[in-house]
Amino acid sequence: MPRFFHCSRALIPAITLIVAAPVALIAYTSTAAAEASDSAVDDEGPGAGTLMLRGLKSTETLPAVRLGTNMDVTVSGSIARVRVTQVFRNTSDKWMEATYLYPLPEDGAVDSLKMVIGQRVIVGQIEKRAVARALYEKAKASGQKAGLVEQQRPNMFTNSVANIGPGETVLVSIEYQMPVKQSRGSFSLRLPLVVGPRYTPPHTLTSATAVADANAVTSAPVLNPKAGQTLNPVSITVRLAPGFRLANVISPYHRVAITGHGDERTIKLAAGTVPADRDFELDWRSASADPTLGLFREHTDYGDFVMATINPPVDQANAPTPPREMVFVIDNSGSMGGASMDEAKASLIYALKTLQPQDHFNIIRFDDTMTQLFTHSVAATPDQIALATRFAEGLKAAGGTEMLPALKAALADAASSGGPTAVRQVIFLTDGEISNEQEMLATLGEDGGRSHIFFVGIGSAPNDHLMTRMATIGRGAFTHVGSPEEVAAKITPLLDMLRHPAMQNITVKVSGGTLDLTPRDLPDLYFGQPLVLVGKTDHWSGTLTVSGTIAGKAWQRSVVLSDAKTSPSVAKLWARRRIDDIEADRTLGKLDTDKANDQIAEIGLANSLVTSQTSLVAIDRTPVRPAGEGLVREDLPLNLPAGWDFDTLFGGESGKAAMRNVDTLAARAAEQATALALPKTATGFVGAIVNGLVLLLLGIGGLFFLRRHRGAAQ
Repeated sequence: MPRFFHCSRALIPAITLIVAAPVALIAYTSTAAAEASDSAVDDEGPGAGTLMLRGLKSTETLPAVRLGTNMDVTVSGSIARVRVTQVFRNTSDKWMEATYLYPLPEDGAVDSLKMVIGQRVIVGQIEKRAVARALYEKAKASGQKAGLVEQQRPNMFTNSVANIGPGETVLVSIEYQMPVKQSRGSFSLRLPLVVGPRYTPPHTLTSATAVADANAVTSAPVLNPKAGQTLNPVSITVRLAPGFRLANVISPYHRVAITGHGDERTIKLAAGTVPADRDFELDWRSASADPTLGLFREHTDYGDFVMATINPPVDQANAPTPPREMVFVIDNSGSMGGASMDEAKASLIYALKTLQPQDHFNIIRFDDTMTQLFTHSVAATPDQIALATRFAEGLKAAGGTEMLPALKAALADAASSGGPTAVRQVIFLTDGEISNEQEMLATLGEDGGRSHIFFVGIGSAPNDHLMTRMATIGRGAFTHVGSPEEVAAKITPLLDMLRHPAMQNITVKVSGGTLDLTPRDLPDLYFGQPLVLVGKTDHWSGTLTVSGTIAGKAWQRSVVLSDAKTSPSVAKLWARRRIDDIEADRTLGKLDTDKANDQIAEIGLANSLVTSQTSLVAIDRTPVRPAGEGLVREDLPLNLPAGWDFDTLFGGESGKAAMRNVDTLAARAAEQATALALPKTATGFVGAIVNGLVLLLLGIGGLFFLRRHRGAAQ
C-alpha cells in the first residue's frame, strides 16, 4: 500500500476532529443559511489573472461550496500550536472541487493534514510538490476524495478538496506551529485570517511560469462588502500557558471573553464567530519582572536543537543619538483606500514631528507612479517639515502598487545628506500587497548599501512575509499598525528605537561544539529588540555565548545549555528558518536554483513540512463519484480585508491599472496558446482560448459541410 493512502480509524484523532467539527459547522451554518443562491462564481475570463479584475465581477453570485473555519490554538512557552479545521459543505446538486487561498503566519510551519468524511479520518503525507500534485490529480480523476495543501508564499497556502458530493460536508484539518513574538517585555501572537488582494506589476509577467505564479496568488475572487453578505466565518479559541504569571491579556482587534487565572488563560471570541476579514492578534505581559531569557531544546533523529531569546540592555539614557538621514516611503495605491490611507498618513505626520535639527529627510510616495518630495534629502528645518506635512495630508489612494521604483529611489544614497556619520534609515509605510516579493528582495540584497530598512505594515491584513524578510535583509525591523487608534502607540516605540541603534557585530558560539545557526548573518539590534537564536548543535553541555558591541564597547552574555527546557517545537522552527535562509540565498544569487530546491525539499521531507518544494496530500482509497458524473471546480471567494475600500481598489485609477495588467496577461496567454505550452491556471482563460479555437474550427467545418451539402442538392 502506498504510504499516502494511510487511512486511520484511530479514535483519538477522530474524536479530536469530530469535536472541532460542530464548532466550525456552527461557524458557517449561520452564514450559509442566509444565503439563497447556490450558483457558482463565474469564470472571469482574461481579467482573472489579476485579482483586481476578477473582483470587479465576482460579487454578483455566491459560491456553491460554503466554508467555515475553527482555529484552536495552544501557547506553550514561546511556541504556539495551531489547528485549523475547515468545513467545506457542497450546497449544490453537482460534484465539486473547492480551492481556497488561505493565509498563514509568515513564520508558521505547516506539518499536518487530516481529512474527515463521516467517521473516517484520512491522514495526509508529505511528498515532493510535483508528486503530491500528480497524486491529487489522479485521485480527483478517479472519483476519489482528496485533499492537497500547497504553499504559494511562506504566508499563503492553497487548500484543495476534490469530489465533494452534492449536499455533502468534508472537514479538512491542518496544523502548524509558530513562534511567539517578544519585544520590550510584551508577547504577541498574530493569526492571519484573510489574504489581501495583491497587485501584479505587468513587467514581472515575462514567462509562462511567471503568469502561473501570479495566478496562484491573485486568482481568488473577492466579495464586495456592499453585497450585504459575509462569508468564511471563523471561531477562535486560544489556550494561553506561557510559563509565567500573566498580566494585561489584550485582543486589540476583536472582542474576546477571557477565563482562567494565574499562569493560564482561555480566550474565545465574544461573538462566537466573526467574518474572516482581519488578522487576530493577542498580546500579553508577565505579572512579575519581564523575563529576560528563554531557553529551549529538542532532540530528534535529525539532530539536537536549541532556541534562546536574549534581551540586550534597555538603558538608553547614555546611548548615543547620531544624526540620521530618514527616507519615508508611503504607499498611496488603491489597496490603501479607506482606513489604511488614514493610518499611513497619520503615521508619517507623527514621524515628521520627531525629527531632530541634526537630521535630514525626504518623502517618496508611490502607486503606479512615483513622486519624490525633494530631489535629495534636506535638513529637518521647521519650514521643510511643515511643507512635508502638507504634502502628506494631501495624499489620496489610487492606482496600482509599483513598489520597486520607490525602493530603488529610496536606496539611492548620495552619502552627502547628514554627513558620512549619519545613520541612513528607510521607513516604508505600506500594506505590501504585491506579488513580486522576490524581485523586491533581490533588489534590496544587491543595492541595500548602508541603508537600514524598516517596515510599518498598515491595515487589517498586511503582507507580513514581504515586510519581515525585507526588514531582516535590510537590518531593520517590522511593526504593524492595525487601526488609526494605534498610530501613536505603535509608531512611538519604533521611532524611539530608530534613535538608538543598539548592538552591532553580533557573534554566537557554543563552547566545545558546533552551532548551525539561523539566521546565519545576524542583524544589528536596536533597543527593545530581543535576539532570538535557533541553532542545531552536536554539543548539549557547555554554554552558548553571545557577543557584540554597544556604543563601541564590548558586550557579552552566556547561557548554560543544561538549563534549557525541553520543547517539541524547536526542530521545526529551525527547519522553517533554515528554509528562509535558503530562499534568501537563492533570491540573492548566492545559491543555484536547483540546489536550493533540492535543499528545501530535503528539509521539508525530513521534518514533514509544507514548503515551496513539498506538499501535503491526503487521499481516500474508495472512489465516490459515479462514472460519467462531471466535476465542477470553484475558487472560494475571500472577504475584503476590514477597512479597505472596494470602490477605490477596483474602480477609477486602480481599475485602469488593473486593465493594463489584463492586457499584459492576455498577450502572454496568447503567446502560450500559440506555442502550445498551455499552463494549467486556475482561471480557465487559456482553456477558454483553446475552446474558442475549437469552436471556431467546428464552425468553419460546419460551414464547409453546409456549402457542400447545398452544392450537392442543387
